[in-house]
Amino acid sequence: MSIRRPCVLFVLSVFASLAFAGTAPSPTLGVNARVPVVFVTDIGSDIDDTWALAQILRTPELDLKFVLTETGEARYRAAFVTKLLEIAARTDVPVGLGRDFGPMAEEHRHQGPWLRGYELARFPGTLHEDGIGAFIELVMQSPQPLTVIAVGPVPSLAAALAREPGIAARCRFVGMFGSFHVGYDGAPKPVPEYNVYADVPALRAVLAAPWQDILITPLDTCGTAVIGGENYHRLWSATADPVLRAVIENYCAFAARVPWMHCDFFATRTTVLFDSVAVHLAVSEEFVEIEPVAFRIEDNGATVPDAAGPFRARVALRWTNLPGFADQLTARLLAAPPAAPRH
Repeated sequence: MSIRRPCVLFVLSVFASLAFAGTAPSPTLGVNARVPVVFVTDIGSDIDDTWALAQILRTPELDLKFVLTETGEARYRAAFVTKLLEIAARTDVPVGLGRDFGPMAEEHRHQGPWLRGYELARFPGTLHEDGIGAFIELVMQSPQPLTVIAVGPVPSLAAALAREPGIAARCRFVGMFGSFHVGYDGAPKPVPEYNVYADVPALRAVLAAPWQDILITPLDTCGTAVIGGENYHRLWSATADPVLRAVIENYCAFAARVPWMHCDFFATRTTVLFDSVAVHLAVSEEFVEIEPVAFRIEDNGATVPDAAGPFRARVALRWTNLPGFADQLTARLLAAPPAAPRH
């Protein structure tokens, strides 16, 4: 049976119910301190980016300063960000258009139906046409280090580094990249991971930069991050929460269109929340074991441990408490949003 009909029924029910890169650990937070972050995302293709943006907005330890689009059609991706920011009453967060690779075909707009009737031009906040330049300016003028959370291929970040190499020394880098010992869905053999193989030269350039710290979650950990059971039921049922309602509507659209899986489980659990693990690591290293890893990146995107390799990072290789992560993420998504900080 087609899953399009259940998706439509769900949306209708919702509306009815509503009548070594460095060795530095995560930053130590003082009283009421928040980690200033930039979210670099290819939102609008895989639903996990949408969950991750909602997670950032609901994480009281994080202060979202800027969102930069990555890969594909920049305006299509930016529209997901701006619409969700409007729903969350966070139009204070500026959004920047990254490198644009031209219009995306309809079959690649996996969450496209959620944008019907929405116009990017109406966004009441700040939309930077030169998002790369705006990102550079933000970093270079920031009185404190920023944490860059990158959850997609990184051509825009690479372009920013080429334009202003000095940004790396003023930022921590936290990302979702690679596969060292484990593949997708916990498979016992590593494989080239999409965020790497989609643009190998760009990631090589980014990882070679002198960031204050490089911390990544590969498939070894993020590839098994799923919320199900009672936790997911609580998220699915939170129809009075406009942000979670928007995420679930996105998920419903995605489930009907995604080409790489038969997503008939959308009412009972999430897909793999790869990007949410990177967001978690931006503020805490709880629930995972992190080790320094030297590695190389093959032309096919494989990330291969290699003591003589050119890249160094701190890598979340194993879970110590995956259920604890799922519980914490659920609680944060359901919590009242923190007050918007004064920028």
